Amino acid sequence: MSDDSVEPERGMGAGAQAVAAVVLVGGVVGGMWGLGEVLPKTTSQDSKPATCSASTDKTLPARYASPKALCTALNRADLPVLLGTPDEHAESASGSAGWMTLAGGTKIASPEADVDLETYSVRLSASYDDIPITEAARYVDSTSQVKTVLGHPAVLYSDRTIAISFSLGGGKASTGPGGIARSLLVSTSAKDGGDSFEISIWRQDDVPPDDEALFRIAEEVLPTVPGWTAG
Repeated sequence: MSDDSVEPERGMGAGAQAVAAVVLVGGVVGGMWGLGEVLPKTTSQDSKPATCSASTDKTLPARYASPKALCTALNRADLPVLLGTPDEHAESASGSAGWMTLAGGTKIASPEADVDLETYSVRLSASYDDIPITEAARYVDSTSQVKTVLGHPAVLYSDRTIAISFSLGGGKASTGPGGIARSLLVSTSAKDGGDSFEISIWRQDDVPPDDEALFRIAEEVLPTVPGWTAG
């Protein structure tokens, strides 16, 4: 018997992809992007929505959105409705913080939060890589689409999830290709100054996620995140 879950290919937001693409073209690969930990889930029998678990990571400087703030913004009571699954509830919710090291040794903050439901998983992350959306749109993937969200520049793109299968008897894990994650990278300001928030959604099966749900979440969640500039 095995327990299957899916995770998007983590640690490689639009800014990081841009740097990685440049490194690849130059013929130099400085390292490997890691897979994050798989978040635990409560059983579906538990009818009480999850609360945000405390992050064990070091506190980020004040100008960055904290994992707690991201998790609080994402883990809202109407998230199942926004996803189009009103009968579900959050089964797990957590935030984490850390630093991502890019090619050349530059470090940028990478706080994020995850909320898992029975059908969908949702991730909200913040990026401070000083790469404008208009530039990042060239690197995320070949089918990316430039969009506008609440007057802010944005790019919609796809990513592939990684299916992780755990053997409940032997404790071994194996990985393989999963389904599609849809992501919306949005500038924190209308001026597109380089900081951005990203919302990603993916399903626990191989069915493509709903883009309309992604936009609904972005329009409701992003204005509540510290660092978002209206207008």
